[in-house]
Amino acid sequence: MSLSPEAMKRLLDHARAELPNEACALLGGEEAPGRITSVHLARNNLASSYRYDVDADDLVRIVHDIEARGEALVAIFHSHPGTEAVPSATDLRESRYPVVHLVASLVEPGAPIMRAWRISQGRAREVPLRVGEAPAG
Repeated sequence: MSLSPEAMKRLLDHARAELPNEACALLGGEEAPGRITSVHLARNNLASSYRYDVDADDLVRIVHDIEARGEALVAIFHSHPGTEAVPSATDLRESRYPVVHLVASLVEPGAPIMRAWRISQGRAREVPLRVGEAPAG
């Protein structure tokens, strides 16, 4: 999975702005190369520091926007304000979409860590996350 430095900054700024709660976003792009090309910030309907649920109105609006751009939903982002960048038991249990899950740890807000995961059947497998200009094509 790859994303630009600007996309990474936008996600981390959103995560910091939502502290002490978890932040969330949906990411559009190209599935085959695993490239994120659009960031769509969303509201955490739960307003919780331990869980997130993308606001239903945001979900519908964002999915329509992603499709209108000719993109696919390639990743879901959320932050962990006080724990590591690893899917929690709740994340594993409640995962609904077969896309990459980006998790950012804000244990140290000035030095956040983001990792990427594929979640399937209650298990997470880390996938490489590349930050930089994604190659064309």
